[in-house]
Amino acid sequence: MPDTANASQADYALELLDLNCTFRSRDDASQRYTAVSSTTLRIRAGEFVSVVGPTGCGKSTLLNIGAGLLAPSSGEVRVFGQRLHGINTRAGYMFQSDALMPWRSAIDNVMLGLQYRGVAELEARAQAQAWLERVGLSEFGDRYPHQLSGGMRKRAALAQVLALDPDIILMDEPFSALDVQTRQLMENEVLDLWAAKKKAVLFITHDLDEAIAMSDRVVVLSAGPGTHPIGEFVVDLPRPRDVAEVRHQPRFVALHTQIWNVLREEVLKGYAQQLKKAA
Repeated sequence: MPDTANASQADYALELLDLNCTFRSRDDASQRYTAVSSTTLRIRAGEFVSVVGPTGCGKSTLLNIGAGLLAPSSGEVRVFGQRLHGINTRAGYMFQSDALMPWRSAIDNVMLGLQYRGVAELEARAQAQAWLERVGLSEFGDRYPHQLSGGMRKRAALAQVLALDPDIILMDEPFSALDVQTRQLMENEVLDLWAAKKKAVLFITHDLDEAIAMSDRVVVLSAGPGTHPIGEFVVDLPRPRDVAEVRHQPRFVALHTQIWNVLREEVLKGYAQQLKKAA
C-alpha cells in the first residue's frame, strides 16, 4: 500500500475523509439506507486511481461527492488541501453516458464550457478545434452527436472535459458501452493525454483488467450497504503502457489474482443483493 502517513495535504489533489452518506428509502421515508460508510480515499496530484467494486455498491456516489454534486451526510472533502463547499470547480466530470447536447455540433459541444467561463468566441472555437484534433476528430467538428459513432462521441466528450484543463478528472465508467476494440483505443488515448499533463484522475470501473492496465493504484470497495474500502493495491507496472499488451505481463496477472481474491466475495454479495431486489 502507498505511504500516505507522511504526505502533506498539499500533496493531495482530492481527499474524501471519513465519509458517510445516507439516503431515505424511496418506498418508506422513515427508512434510511447507508450507501457509504467510514470511507477515506486520497488521490495525489498527478495520480491515476481506479475504484472497483460490485454493482450498486456506491462507486458513483463517491464520484458525485468528489465533484460536489452530492453532499455527504458526514465527513469532508478537500481539494488541494481546501475544504470543498459546493461544486468542485477544479474537477472535470466524464459521465458514463456522454453529456453532449444533441442540437450542438461536436465543436460547439467542446467549446461550451469555455464559453460558460467567459472565453471569447473565436478563442473558444480555436481551443475546441485543437482538442478535437488531439482526440482524432479534427474532420468531424461540424457533425452532430447522432452523426458520430459511439467511440467518436466518447472522444468528443473527453475533449469537452479536457478543454477546461481541470486539475482533477473524474470518470464514471466512461467506456463501458463501447466494443472491446474501440474501448482499448479510448483507454490508450486517455493514458496518452494523461501522461502529457499528469492530472489527478479518479476512475470508476467494473472492469478489473481496465483498472489495472490504466492505474497507479486500485482501490477495492465492499458490497453495500455501507460500502467502504477493503483493499488498496499499487500497480507497479512500467509506463507508458498499451492496455492490450500489458495484460500479458506476469506482474499484471499476479496483480489481477491478488485483487480478484479480495473482490470476488464482494461481487458475489452484490450479485445476491441484486437478485433479491429483482425478486
